[in-house]
Amino acid sequence: MESKINEMINYQANAVVSKTLLEKKSGTITIFAFDKDQGLSEHSAPFDAVVQIIEGDAEIKISGEPHQLSEGEMIIMPANKPHALKAISRFKMILTMIKSQ
Repeated sequence: MESKINEMINYQANAVVSKTLLEKKSGTITIFAFDKDQGLSEHSAPFDAVVQIIEGDAEIKISGEPHQLSEGEMIIMPANKPHALKAISRFKMILTMIKSQ
């Protein structure tokens, strides 16, 4: 499958949209589109996750510490650490989750 990644998903007003690109026992790759001021409330996951910003600006809190990310930047969210995401502007991201065996 060949495509421009930022064209694989569209924004929706006042919403967070996601599309799973790959799902395996070892992990998943999901693309998200967040409208401005939308987000995901604090939660944790039992495996490491990598967020890559492909468009726009986001604030990602990990264990209460805020990180500002923009297009082309990435961050690792460690397993079992609480994290939350909020759109500073509309943004799109790729979330890659790696599950432990």
